[in-house]
Amino acid sequence: MPSILVVEDSPTMRQLITFAMKRISGAKVIEATDGVDALKKLSSERVDLILADINMPVMDGLKLVSLVKNNQSYKDIPVIIITTEGAREDKEKALAIGANAYLPKPIQTQELIKLVSTFLGS
Repeated sequence: MPSILVVEDSPTMRQLITFAMKRISGAKVIEATDGVDALKKLSSERVDLILADINMPVMDGLKLVSLVKNNQSYKDIPVIIITTEGAREDKEKALAIGANAYLPKPIQTQELIKLVSTFLGS
């Protein structure tokens, strides 16, 4: 049963992503409101994949990716960045620090599900 951590500060967007993830067979969705909250959840839950927004208060998605990828316990967890930032620099920075994929908003639900399924190997 895959466990997906959704890190997004906008409640509407978080709900949309969570709803999409629940369409993946047997998926368990854990929600976090920012990078700090996400790290807290990571320390207490088993997570198979992280979906994170870039623009968040407290700790943004790029900082979260670098902390996850530099941590022995979490470095193998795939991270997909979801963001309104269409900027090439952001995409390149995210991938350079270890994000596994990048999805621009507005997200296409089917595309998101397909991408996540690829990483979960389902």
